[in-house]
Amino acid sequence: MNNEQAYLIGQPGIAWGEQEKADWLHMQFIKRSYQKQVVDKLHILKQQFEVVQYGVLSYDKIPVKFAEYPLYVVKTNNWVQSKGTVLVTGGVHGYETSGVQGALAFLKNEAQKYAEHFNILVAPCLSPWGYETINRWNPNAIDPNRSFHADSPAPEAKLLMEYVQSLGTDIAAHFDLHETTDTDNSEFRPALAARDGTSHDNWDIPDGFYLVGDSENPTPEFQQAIIASVEKVTHIAQPDESGKIIGALLEQNGVINYAKKKLGLCGGFADAKYVTTTEVYPDSPLSDEENCISAQVAAITGGLDYILSVRG
Repeated sequence: MNNEQAYLIGQPGIAWGEQEKADWLHMQFIKRSYQKQVVDKLHILKQQFEVVQYGVLSYDKIPVKFAEYPLYVVKTNNWVQSKGTVLVTGGVHGYETSGVQGALAFLKNEAQKYAEHFNILVAPCLSPWGYETINRWNPNAIDPNRSFHADSPAPEAKLLMEYVQSLGTDIAAHFDLHETTDTDNSEFRPALAARDGTSHDNWDIPDGFYLVGDSENPTPEFQQAIIASVEKVTHIAQPDESGKIIGALLEQNGVINYAKKKLGLCGGFADAKYVTTTEVYPDSPLSDEENCISAQVAAITGGLDYILSVRG
């Protein structure tokens, strides 16, 4: 559906230059604390896991009101390469709260149950500035989740890719935790159109949970197992009247596919055998914050249970 809105920065049809990007950055402000809501929780997890700082984000154009941001991963102890490694990523888009908190909840409540079978590697918040300012982009108006490729312009993507590569481990499964929100249409897609000097058709925001598989490696049974696990805790999004979710044709109940590597999506960089991107809808009248977090955890456990079942 086309209900595109004019954006308050820039001129229609003209891509942003440095001044427009600076104007956009000047509008941003801190709304919550990465330290209190993420890092402090990681300190508690040190009793059970290895917590590693793999980098720090320091933006050369950022105003003084923002600080540098340390980046962390959490690893299970007794790392054994032959187990196979499971990667969980959250907060690639910082505004998508349950991705971050779902990754932390999985670590707190479920990860140890699977440590016998897998090495588990969790990066709970790739974009802490985006988390604090509730933004999709980084301060340079770059979308980290279109930047997982060689010569990435987004340090949020580049630093994680370099760290995972340094481990020399094969990623058996990758769960990338996201949300689709009402602000996708009210703020972020209009901002994208303005930044690029183009137009974008907005779509109906789906009410419920859905998955984005990889069109080059769809693994339909894996996706189906995740949906079966999640629908025990929350409702599954239904397609629109054209049979689509966010503009993509439905592949099966609650599942669409994207070309992850071609689009530079986080889910494509690790070349995992099993990969999925979760999409929770926190603005649904049928959901709340805890329900969204539970859905993220159920997605991971449902996928891991499936992998264990096919391993035999």
